[in-house]
Amino acid sequence: MRYGVPLGLIHPAAWKDVAVAADELGFESVWLPEHLVFTTDLSMAAYPGGANPGIKPATPLFDAPAYLCFLAACTRHVRLGTAVHLFALRHPLVSARAFATLDVVSGGRAICGVGAGWYRGEWEAAGVPFAARGARLDEALLVARRLWSEPVVRHSGRFYDLPEVAFEPKPVQARLPVLCGGESAAALRRARTLGDGWISMPHTLESVRPQLKVLRPPADRDFSVTVHAYRLASPEEVPAWAALGVDRLIVRPWSRTRDAVSGLTAFAAAYGVTR
Repeated sequence: MRYGVPLGLIHPAAWKDVAVAADELGFESVWLPEHLVFTTDLSMAAYPGGANPGIKPATPLFDAPAYLCFLAACTRHVRLGTAVHLFALRHPLVSARAFATLDVVSGGRAICGVGAGWYRGEWEAAGVPFAARGARLDEALLVARRLWSEPVVRHSGRFYDLPEVAFEPKPVQARLPVLCGGESAAALRRARTLGDGWISMPHTLESVRPQLKVLRPPADRDFSVTVHAYRLASPEEVPAWAALGVDRLIVRPWSRTRDAVSGLTAFAAAYGVTR
């Protein structure tokens, strides 16, 4: 089992220290969430599955791939992922460039976690139709794959038209991994057909089973299943996750930012995390 660390659940002032600790302790990856902007009108901000707004307009926001480039310079081994990046909220040239840059400066440690998004406000603020976000994401990922791998790309599609372009440098990884988030039928289909894996919302062993049943991970190619699992009971629970096909758990063994490093240290000792 690989273990990841959710930096978005601590104060940004601690991101560097926690990422360095995760790197030194032997955690496999660190993850940053992202939003582009929050509007002050919270009428469109009800988080799926909840009754209250899932955001606060004054929350500081950072460009996740850019911040991960900074963390790449502070670390040596840990992989650097987004959970998740709103890939289709930008033109695919912009998102593809951001992750290619991250992969190059990190020496091939980028993981591109993407999602269609749930918060209508930021799409409307950016002037991008919210209703078409899933279809835009599908096409944007296809364009990015070509930009990352082909010497010359020309594309004419429903949302994007590119003249013949070159795109350099390519990512270091021969196939920069794209993990697709979301738990709707469309999102799970996207993960299975367009992604190199699926990345979940927070789950327990029991709550993740229906999503995995619908996901039906492909057996004919490499495909990873990443689950945010914040309530692990003990190391004895991990084999049950592995039996479900989960190969990465994003864990949070702390309740306060100031306890994050000590929590990771204790978790590493208990769960056998090592470089």
